[in-house]
Order: sequence, then C-alpha cells, then structure tokens
Amino acid sequence: MKFLDQPPRFLFFTGKGGVGKTSIACATAIRLAESGRRVLLVSTDPASNVGQVFGLEIGNRIVDMAAVPGLAALEIDPMAAAQVYRDRIVGPVRGVLPEAVVRGIEEQLSGACTTEIAAFDEFTALLTDSALVAGFEHIVFDTAPTGHTIRLLQLPGAWSGFLDAGKGDASCLGPLAGLEKQRSQYKAAVEALADPARTRLILVARAQAATLREVARTHEELAAIGLRQQHLVINGVMPAEGGSTDALAQAIIRREQAALANIPSTLQALPRDEVGLKPFNLVGLPALRRLLGADDADDMDNSALTGQATAADFLALLAAPNLAALVDEIATDGHGLIMLMGKGGVGKTTIAAAVAVELARRGLAVHLTTSDPAAHLAETLAGNLPQLSVSRIDPQVETERYRQQVLKSKGAQLDAHGRALLEEDLRSPCTEEIAVFQAFSRIIREAHQKFVVMDTAPTGHTLLLLDATGAYHREVARQMSATHMHYTTPMMQLQDAKQTKVLIATLAETTPVLEAANLQSDLRRAGIEPWAWVINSSVAAVESSSPLLRQRAVNELAQIDAVANQHAARYAVVPLLEEEPVGVERLQALARGSLDLAKG
Repeated sequence: MKFLDQPPRFLFFTGKGGVGKTSIACATAIRLAESGRRVLLVSTDPASNVGQVFGLEIGNRIVDMAAVPGLAALEIDPMAAAQVYRDRIVGPVRGVLPEAVVRGIEEQLSGACTTEIAAFDEFTALLTDSALVAGFEHIVFDTAPTGHTIRLLQLPGAWSGFLDAGKGDASCLGPLAGLEKQRSQYKAAVEALADPARTRLILVARAQAATLREVARTHEELAAIGLRQQHLVINGVMPAEGGSTDALAQAIIRREQAALANIPSTLQALPRDEVGLKPFNLVGLPALRRLLGADDADDMDNSALTGQATAADFLALLAAPNLAALVDEIATDGHGLIMLMGKGGVGKTTIAAAVAVELARRGLAVHLTTSDPAAHLAETLAGNLPQLSVSRIDPQVETERYRQQVLKSKGAQLDAHGRALLEEDLRSPCTEEIAVFQAFSRIIREAHQKFVVMDTAPTGHTLLLLDATGAYHREVARQMSATHMHYTTPMMQLQDAKQTKVLIATLAETTPVLEAANLQSDLRRAGIEPWAWVINSSVAAVESSSPLLRQRAVNELAQIDAVANQHAARYAVVPLLEEEPVGVERLQALARGSLDLAKG
C-alpha cells in the first residue's frame, strides 16, 4: 500500500460517508502497531463507530488495546468535550459575577457551535501538545464525513484569524481575554497540518463516478488550505470473477471500471491504492487484519457460506415492502416534512430523491432539499419533474445572507465604531451555525402547504443541528412562558408525528444498523419518534450466482431481520441495482424495487 510507505506522524483518513474510512483507519493503525510502532487511533467523528468496529467500548479517553500491543484509541466525544469546555470557561466566574451574568454566559455556550469548538480544541491539542501524545510514533485520525472534516480542518485558520482580529470582550469561545493559549495552539495546529513531513491526508473513495467527483472537490479544497500531501485509496472494488456470468456482478465490475477509467484529472497525479471488496463483515480484529492484505482464495474458504440461509429466507425477503409502499402511506397526508437520516454512505440522498420523485409522480407539490454540505442532489436527480423543486442549504450563502440581514437591521442605527464591532462579531465562525439553523427553520415551515423532503447531513452533524433546534426551542419557551401566547418552534414540528416523518436509512450491515439504532435512541430522547427504516442496496433482495455476492447476501439476513423485528415500526427494502440510480426513471424504478427498469 503506497499510503503506508514511510508514513509521517499524523495520518488523516477522510472522504464521503460510508466509503470505509473507519475500517481502513483501524486496519492501518493495527498494521503500524504490529510492525513495532506505538500508535494512537483517534476518531473526530461526532458519530464515531471505532468502538463498534473493534467490538469494545472506547469513549472520550485514551484506551490501550490489549489485543494489539502498541495500539491505543480515543473517541473524541463532542458532548463530553463541550461540558468540560463550559466548566473551564464558567467555573472561574461562578460566585464572582452576578448569577444573571453567569446564566447569560452559560446560554451563550449552550449551542452546537460550542460543541464543535470543544471537540476542535481536543483535536488541535493532539496536533500540538507534545506531552499529551508523548510516546506515540503515529497518530491516525478517523475523521467525520467530508463536509464536516473540511470544516474541522479549516477551523485552525478561521479561529486563529478571528482571534487575531478580535476586538470584543467575549465570543462563543468564552471571554477573549483568556484565549492566548488557544491563539498559540491554533497557530501551531495550522503549521502541523500544512507540513508534509508531519502530516499525510488519505482520501478514501469508492469506484463510483459521483464519489470520485466529490473526492476531487475535497482534494482541491484541502490543497487550498495547505494540505497538499495527499494519497487516494479506492475501497471496496469488486474483483473480477473468472468465468462468472452473474449479471449483477458483471454490471458492478463494468460500472466501477468505467468510473476508474474516467477518474477526475485532479486525482490522476495522486499516489493511488485499491482495496478489494470483501465477503466478510469488517468488524473485529481478524477481519481488520485481512482488510489491507492481498486478495486471496482463502477469503471465500474462511468465510464460507454458513448453510443457515435457505431459499425460503430469500423468497420471504423478495416479498418485503418496497419504498413505494411507504410513499403510498406518506401521500395520504397531502403535505408534511419527510426527513432522511442515517450514517454517511447509506444512500440518504438517493432515497430522499426517490421519495420526492414518487410523491411528485402522484401530482403532489414537493420541495426536495438537503442540509448535507457534501450532497449533490442535482447530480442524483439528473432531470426535472412537474411539481418538484430542488434546493440546497449552502452554509456560505446562508451565512452571507444572515450577515447582511443583521447589518441592515441592527447595524442601521449604529455609529461607525458600533458597526465595525458588529461586523467583527459576525465574522466569528459561530455565525454559520445560526445562519444554517435559520435556513433549516425557513424551509420546514413550507411543510404546512406541501411536501418537504429533506436529505440531512450524516448522523453526527444532523444531531448537532437538532441540538441547535432544541436550544432555540428552550429559549423561546422561556421567553414565552409568562405571555400565555400560542407558539410553535421547529423542534415542536419535528416532534409532531402528524407533521414530520423521519425515515432512517441504513445498509444491511452490522455497523450501519448499530449506528442507525443509536440514532433512533438519540431521536427518541429528543422526543422525535422515527416513522420508518429503509434498508438500501440490499444484495439479499437480488438473485445472484456470484459467490462473493451470495456470501454478502447471507451476511445481510440477520441484520434485515433485526431491523424488521427489533428496531423499526415499519420498513422497506431497496435492492442493489445493476445501474446507479441516477435520473428520474431509475429513481422511480428504485422506489418500486424494479430491477428491469433500472437496467436501461
């Protein structure tokens, strides 16, 4: 593997959700540790599943991995980090300042922005605090999906610049007077990230045209902020099966090879590795040790067909509800908010587009939108339908709109000095949180008149948005409690099952199902009850003679059974299609579970 040749101290794995970043990062950490190095594996993903992959609990502390001498792991917990951060800021002034002032500071530090900063604070410490990471020769970062990672890696420069120009007394980081430590720490983090002798970025992708286009954009954005030492890993490539005539396997091979042959020019010069698709689940040490090894004949022997699956099991699955059956039930309401949530890479964008297309095909007015910074709905839809409009919540556009709105309203009566202070405050990266939340709130209000189908960001980032929604709800409730006036907040709309239906998308694999179950628990704690689950790209729902695909189909059965009988109030199964579900016709075929229409 080229990306493992003479590795520097810091290795960052990033890419679109679901491409296998966590598995490859874990396998890399194991490989380095078993070569005699001392390695720290760190997850910066708000929805980390490193512990699930290793089959043990890690959490927000450095834990030695007993089964792999030399390896330790840490999952940065944004919520725990935020509480420690708040205690550090508020603790020194509690009992010194008036209680009303202290409550004001706590409220200022209650939003998702503080959560992001706190996790970022821990991240920069790992890059810059030699005492904290003393003894580790390599630090391997398993990062959040692309959009959130770019934001994280841009933050050292953004916060450093904000602090350098800061003229106010406080921000969402706390009192500016005490931030010299952060100032020097952020500057050192920028230098570490930009130093090719210390840092290497590994872009993980699948052999899919859309994923490779996104990776090309990621490559350019990260190179622009100084991270030029990049490698490309294409994961999960379907190996050629000698003599196989299985139509699905051959279609996947043709599709992947065509995508690789037309790889974006900006990626062609990068060092590149390919990792073959495996027949086994990538959970546990034996599987992780084999992931980066050469593909060998033992793969099928070591994970041979269990014999536990019968023809009846697969026939029952072929009769499972399809996505169109869920849409039939949704359509009876005439309007409402439909939110697709789940782990990155499970196909939320595709499922959201298919639901929107099915609703529009019935003559219903539909607004299809996304809050995912890395989503590209237009590429998936690849066409137009009457009754269907498409939009995207663009953080940069919404932030600029919010800035202009505030300057026009609050800034209108200020003198030059006051306006300059307001403009400075609006340059804080925290402004983006407020702007995106406002756009989110504006769009979901449309659901009173039409269907709004929202493709959300990957799980962790969505939960931060819901955290901001909850904070806003609590503040409105506090202010309105004495007025006895009727009010409705976005959180109240999300909690109302008559107005909002949450669909959790997953794959029929161990880690995605576990993470979807955890998401469901988080939503329930927020008073939001998921309406249905959608199992996407199921191999078990397709007849295949390919040994590799048949083994993966057998592996899926237990997970589909868990969704149907343990987790979901209602569910649908979407089969893996021979052609990518791009365009209106194929999205309709996907919704109906029709393989024939999807081949065209």
